[in-house]
Amino acid sequence: MTLDDPTRTTGEWLRGVGPLSDVVISSRIRLARNLADQPFLSTATPTERTEIYRAVADAFASTPAGKDSVLIDVESADAIDQEVLVERHLVSRQHVNAEGSRGVTVSADETRALMINEEDHLRMQALRSGLQLDAVWSDVDRMDDALGEKLPFAFDRRLGFLTACPTNVGTGIRVSVMLHLPALKITKEIERVARATRDMRLAVRGMLGEGTEVVGDLYQISNQTTLGKSEAEIIKAFTEQIIPKIVEYERTARDSLVQRSPYQLDDRIWRAHGILSNARRITNEETQALLSAVRMGIHLERFPLLDIPTLNELFLHTQPAHLQKRHGRSLSDDERDIARAEYLRTRLTGAG
Repeated sequence: MTLDDPTRTTGEWLRGVGPLSDVVISSRIRLARNLADQPFLSTATPTERTEIYRAVADAFASTPAGKDSVLIDVESADAIDQEVLVERHLVSRQHVNAEGSRGVTVSADETRALMINEEDHLRMQALRSGLQLDAVWSDVDRMDDALGEKLPFAFDRRLGFLTACPTNVGTGIRVSVMLHLPALKITKEIERVARATRDMRLAVRGMLGEGTEVVGDLYQISNQTTLGKSEAEIIKAFTEQIIPKIVEYERTARDSLVQRSPYQLDDRIWRAHGILSNARRITNEETQALLSAVRMGIHLERFPLLDIPTLNELFLHTQPAHLQKRHGRSLSDDERDIARAEYLRTRLTGAG
């Protein structure tokens, strides 16, 4: 993966395959680690940040996963490239907004990434489409083992791995599953689901994680604490209980829409495609909302003009940074809205 032309691909998390992929967009696991012989980043000097960066980057380069990855210096990357990394779910917003020496390594297929000097010294990430948490855990666990042989991680026998945020102390694991829940939103059942997940001490966030609004009916569900539970226990709860139950709710809501108001449902889907195909300017928020309706129509087999891979390309390539990357320059809000509409008209006319 390079930042020269990321608009040629959609990345692993939007392949549209895997178990329960009609509702589950992607599965991600992150592990937080810190070096035992260095201070936390909140108190580290610029020199110490650079030392941490070099130590982690050099150690990772010598591992099997490192040989299949490219190192991107986030500190020196321009603003558009930084945003491209965020939109592709390879770095967090916090990582981009931080200061000082920091970077990310990304595997060629974008299934693995390692953020260096985000909130912790290391944030290892594995990502796949659909509900594939067991496979994701295998990927990130191998990265952890390989790096643990080369770097001294901060670890306490009683508390476990020590992290900058107290909620990550213990295993340091953050499990996150992205779900497409348009029918629950339409039937006004989404708040009930959100309350139930919060009661289980789970976080419900927007597509780009903490502090972001829900766009395109995409919700991230993640664990909030790691202390006192093993990685296997957390993953099992997500795989066997939490996510299948939410998927069941969404599928039931979709069936209800088909049975109770099929004409209104079809009107919503086809009207969304009509606007996307003909608009002369369109915001990112409106685009994602309309693509959400079309995505539901494809999965319900009520919209034959597009397939999921094509829709996922439209979803990612109409994001602000990807649009600007395609045009090779910074665009104003109005210029982006016009460019987005032009891109959609071109693609949808060809697809239709």
